[in-house]
Amino acid sequence: MSGSGDAFIGLDTSKAKNAVAIAEDGRGGEVRYLGEFENTAPATRKLVSRLAEKYDHLHFCYEAGPTGYGLYRQLQDLGQDCAVVAPSLIPKRSGERIKTNRRDAVSLARLHRAGELTAVWVPDTLHEAVRDLSRARETAMEDLRRKRQQVTSFLLRQGRSYAGRTTWSGRHRRWLAEQTFDHPEHQLVLQEATAKEAEARLDRLGAALAEIVPTWSMAPVVAAYQAMRGVNFLAATTLVAEVGDLRRFDNPAQLMSFLGLVPSEHSTGDTTRRGAITKTGNRRARRVLVEGAWSYRFGARVGRQLLERMTDLPKEVRDIAWKAQLRLCKRYRVLTARGKRTTVVATAVAREMAAFLWAIAQVVAPKEAAS
Repeated sequence: MSGSGDAFIGLDTSKAKNAVAIAEDGRGGEVRYLGEFENTAPATRKLVSRLAEKYDHLHFCYEAGPTGYGLYRQLQDLGQDCAVVAPSLIPKRSGERIKTNRRDAVSLARLHRAGELTAVWVPDTLHEAVRDLSRARETAMEDLRRKRQQVTSFLLRQGRSYAGRTTWSGRHRRWLAEQTFDHPEHQLVLQEATAKEAEARLDRLGAALAEIVPTWSMAPVVAAYQAMRGVNFLAATTLVAEVGDLRRFDNPAQLMSFLGLVPSEHSTGDTTRRGAITKTGNRRARRVLVEGAWSYRFGARVGRQLLERMTDLPKEVRDIAWKAQLRLCKRYRVLTARGKRTTVVATAVAREMAAFLWAIAQVVAPKEAAS
């Protein structure tokens, strides 16, 4: 059978089955529900083959979610166009109160045909592996923090308070080892909550990350970002793993908006109202930037660690990083002098950090692009 134009296919994915709807090309093209199909590679291949016999071009789409990018990669391997769309940016009518797999699939197909969907960036398999490893380390760090808090809270309930300045140092650990209780149950609680397993897990994941990043195509970009003050190896790896190649943004403003670091706005007529930052986009990348922004509360200088990170980097990258230091340290002082809250100042500095990172990305390309 000969082809008959384009077709836009909406997939509402789940663990076991995918609900499929199709919208034929043209404003008056038919939109119909095809049914549910097994979420397996053979079933997907059979569906594509069946639709390819009827239409010249197929355009698939589905929402980003827990099913990941496996379906996207399979459709790409089959030579089909596919878009993974951002769920938060899908237009929805305020009056709709019914949500089913069928309705979602039909809506995706119709909106995809109208060009109303926003596709997300899809990483390759290695990039996704590095990102998952980075997220696993972040989860381990949060777990360690919780366990340490449990130890501190338990000791406080028992009237034990550490008098030293720095907790979890060698001296603090020796103090913990010396604690004894009348009831053996309390001793058992302390022994089980010392967080040694969580610390070992964090060390293993950190070592694995340090081992894989040098073999990654984005390794030159990770190294270049570390020229920036407040961006160490872990912060740079998190940024690259979560956001990818910053060259995909046409300008720094797009990157700032993607990271949710721009002010929200509710304006009408001659009235302009701006509020807190939008906090859209990737929260992990936003977090590491805000954490790094606090380092600019001190005067501009290149310390020993920063100097070591910058040693083998191109002069243009070092110049951008130094320009960033001069501007952002001054920015921090000026905003603080105006009476701005320090949290607001750190957020403003983080927003400008994103712009300088974008500038560095224009200079240093990934290995694949550089070859």
